[in-house]
Amino acid sequence: MPQITQLPVIFWSQLFWLLLIFGALFFVIGRGMVPKILGTVEHRDRKISDDLEQAQKARDEAESTEAEYRERIEASRAEAMKLALAAKQDGAREAEERNRAVDADLATKADAAEAKIRQAVDKAMAEIDAVAAEATRQMVVKLTGKDVREDEARKAVEAVTNG
Repeated sequence: MPQITQLPVIFWSQLFWLLLIFGALFFVIGRGMVPKILGTVEHRDRKISDDLEQAQKARDEAESTEAEYRERIEASRAEAMKLALAAKQDGAREAEERNRAVDADLATKADAAEAKIRQAVDKAMAEIDAVAAEATRQMVVKLTGKDVREDEARKAVEAVTNG
């Protein structure tokens, strides 16, 4: 094969051009493009890291805001419970005062009604005694024909009713 026989003659020139091309490629890619790529990767990593830090800060702020919100809700709930309890106590107190006023009014009316009833009973008893004395007087007149004085008839009725 003729290529194998030409190998020692062209080897050094091919090696020279190979090293020259690879050297040029090394300087173009290795010194020019790779630092730019590494810079871009580092910039991207820095950006991702910064974004993650900002996200963590935002998460921490959101958690603290949520904790404050929950504290405010609990404080508001406790305040509402206090207000409801106070309103309930005020309502109970007002109802009790109204009940006392109504009870006092009813007691006054009951006392007045009892007094009227006592007066009516006393008046009726007085009238009964007078009616009984008059009836007794008339019965004695009809039965015996004797006229009895009114005070004597009253004394006789009182003696029977009082025992």
